[in-house]
Amino acid sequence: MAEQLLAVLLVLALLAGTLWLLRRRGVATLNVSLPKRLSGNKEMQILERMPLTAHHSLHLVRVRDQTILIGVSPSGCNRLLNLSEGVGDHETT
Repeated sequence: MAEQLLAVLLVLALLAGTLWLLRRRGVATLNVSLPKRLSGNKEMQILERMPLTAHHSLHLVRVRDQTILIGVSPSGCNRLLNLSEGVGDHETT
């Protein structure tokens, strides 16, 4: 019985480690969201994140009725595009 339990725990640990590695490399995502009745009305939502390198990524964010593409790097964040307007802003925020 103890050997079977240990084998199951080992398999679960391997699966968790593989998921962590894949998420870190940007291959897999884990979207766990609560129903609206539990999460409340949010003003800001992160729609998607795309890692480009270890320190650079793109974030697609919705703030109220606007969708914004943000670039993140060690030097800071840049608003790249306001998709609600369809016009590139290229401003540093």
